[in-house]
Amino acid sequence: MPDKKAWTADDMPDLSGKTIVVTGGNSGIGYEAALEFARKRADVIIACRDPGKARTAAAQISASSPGAKVEVMELDLANLASVRGFADAFHLGHPALHVLCNNAGVMAIPYRRTVDGFEMQFGTNHLGHFALTGLLLDRLLATEGGRVVNVSSGAHRMGTIRFDDLQWQNGYRKWRAYGQSKLANLLFTFELQRRADASGAKLLSVACHPGYAATNLQAAGPRMQGSSMMESLFSVGNSLFAQSAAMGALPTEYAAVASDVHGGDYIGPDGIGEMWGHPVKVGCSAAARDTAAAARLWELSAQLTNVHYTL
Repeated sequence: MPDKKAWTADDMPDLSGKTIVVTGGNSGIGYEAALEFARKRADVIIACRDPGKARTAAAQISASSPGAKVEVMELDLANLASVRGFADAFHLGHPALHVLCNNAGVMAIPYRRTVDGFEMQFGTNHLGHFALTGLLLDRLLATEGGRVVNVSSGAHRMGTIRFDDLQWQNGYRKWRAYGQSKLANLLFTFELQRRADASGAKLLSVACHPGYAATNLQAAGPRMQGSSMMESLFSVGNSLFAQSAAMGALPTEYAAVASDVHGGDYIGPDGIGEMWGHPVKVGCSAAARDTAAAARLWELSAQLTNVHYTL
């Protein structure tokens, strides 16, 4: 039998009437996904902490796809008050939410804390999105085909959940902290699906990862450290070895709209080491499927954010 055709953004269905939120949709993977969703006629909301950058991205999308419906809304995932403000504003203007793409994130940065005192990578990549999803859950549940897409990383395999020190108050290691946050994304994805299934809710919770894609994410950490040498090295690595951001966005797009996606799926590139290629269903670490750890992380996340799900 011939190999299955490689999936591309052209394979997305018409998305007219669909509302899709993309966090961090102003650049990189998020921008490319927002661009393609808008090209397929979805109502796209770019949720970004810098409204100016988001407006620039929205203008570029509109120029590329005349008639595209793109809205900008301010969201800082490192500030729970901002997350709540976004959710309140969304409820006022949008009766439905078909897809929530939890894409925004930070990677391997020097030790920082969020406004609420959380380690920045865990607080932004996991807790911010946990809170956002919970605050928008009513819209997702009320919308036929509601879907949550959490963008994780192959780096989840080096992560462990440090339940005794989630905020890395001792012995901070930036890459291990990043791995923890990406593992948390997967534990959250799978636990949300289990709870949705148990309650009878028609919700899909799906995860994905982009492989190695050329974005600004790699340069942020070195830039924050003031290391121009490391920033240059990452730039050279991106140009020589990384796939484009457009290719890196394909797993997100597939997870968000493909008809053969099921709750609890994990989507990544089909190439060697899942570094490059077209989207397919991929495996994850045993730690990501640990149901006890997932339940424990869920309860702690609810306590830390004060967001308690209605499932």
